[in-house]
Amino acid sequence: MDASGQSLKRKSVYFLNKYFSGEVLDYKKIISIIFPVFVDQAFIILMSLVNTAMISSSGVAAVSAVSMVDSFNFFLINVFIAVATGGTVIVAQYKGSGNHDMVSKAAAQAISAVTILSVVISTIVIILHTPTLNLLFGRADADVFANARIFLIGSCISFPFIAIFQAVTGALRGVGETKACLGLSVIMNMTYLLLNILFISVLDMGVMGLVISMITARVLGMIISITYLMKYNHTLRFRITNAIKLNFSILKKIMIIGIPFAAEQMFFNGGKLLTQTFIVQLGTLAITANAISGSIALLFQIGGNALSITIVTVVGQCIGGKNIADARKFVKSFIGLATAFFLFAAAIILPLFPYIIRLFSPPEEIVPTIFALMVFMAISQPFLWSISFIMPSALRAAGDSNFTSITSLITMWLVRVVLGYVLAITLGYGLMGVWIAMVVEWGIRGAIFTWRFKGEKWYSRKLI
Repeated sequence: MDASGQSLKRKSVYFLNKYFSGEVLDYKKIISIIFPVFVDQAFIILMSLVNTAMISSSGVAAVSAVSMVDSFNFFLINVFIAVATGGTVIVAQYKGSGNHDMVSKAAAQAISAVTILSVVISTIVIILHTPTLNLLFGRADADVFANARIFLIGSCISFPFIAIFQAVTGALRGVGETKACLGLSVIMNMTYLLLNILFISVLDMGVMGLVISMITARVLGMIISITYLMKYNHTLRFRITNAIKLNFSILKKIMIIGIPFAAEQMFFNGGKLLTQTFIVQLGTLAITANAISGSIALLFQIGGNALSITIVTVVGQCIGGKNIADARKFVKSFIGLATAFFLFAAAIILPLFPYIIRLFSPPEEIVPTIFALMVFMAISQPFLWSISFIMPSALRAAGDSNFTSITSLITMWLVRVVLGYVLAITLGYGLMGVWIAMVVEWGIRGAIFTWRFKGEKWYSRKLI
């Protein structure tokens, strides 16, 4: 290596040590945690993009139905993820404190809690699927509604399997084993993609093909994740008997984080579902434009989502090790890194937009709307997304779950829902009005979280 290369290496190491090393974790450990999560998020989002593109080939009614029900699915799955996140936080804090026995017990109890919750919720929704669809999408066209019914029932059947998978990967992230999470995710999502190619593109089974692929992939995901824990993982030392026997002391700790976060997800995503009904009023083309825009917008968020997930492990271990200075430092560094990721993503995605949009074969009249929304995202996300999503993940990892949940609920319903209706319907800005309201809500919510982070209350609650 020449002198300039050595100088660059020294500067890089200095930068990484300055912003991503502390007493609890150094930059090498943090990179080893972030990188698999980043690859996992990129893989998941790209698969979602391809799957949306494939179902688009089945027509506007199919993609509109999948988009609408996916909003409801996201609402329910995030309840499972919320409880799994409670497990991640407790596992991470026990890991940081060096209590390996409690790490194992916390992981088992998190899996138990998520399993019970998912079975109850999926059963209720299957029984009440018709009134649920009537309530949410009663104004949708008949063919859209028929496809939505098939997709909703199929999704509910798959919920317990994806919930268990999320609980397992959440526990693994808590101890920093993100490579295992990546491997499990790749297997499940590649199965989903390949089956979609078979059932949708080759056999032309439309929404029913999507349902069969989803259930099969999630069953496989559950099986391989539990098998990995029982036979190959030596950190969590998982045993089925530990999961069957409920430990209410540990469950209480998990639920201190999980219940407020689950309530937040229910009401927060309930607000998003309500804004979806505004879009239904705008017609099938608006639903389709929103679905495609949402899929492309996720490409911008790959880096941000990865950091939002990783910060729970990092801050959780810092708090478990009673090192507040490291926790503060890493939160600031992660937000700065996320901003850089968003700017980099915008520089790549916008020039490639004409090629990306071809994947969806949309009606020509909605392409300008989709492009306008993507430009809006490219401008707003670098500055507002990180403080609105990474910051609350960090606060929650420290045990500050009540404040983050209450703040998210208030800003969602007072800003995004009300402002979204006023802009989209009352003032006639349509789909752009809904997205403007979303970004305004990000900014307000992020400002409140930043204010909280500057104080001391966010890390004052003792969980372990």
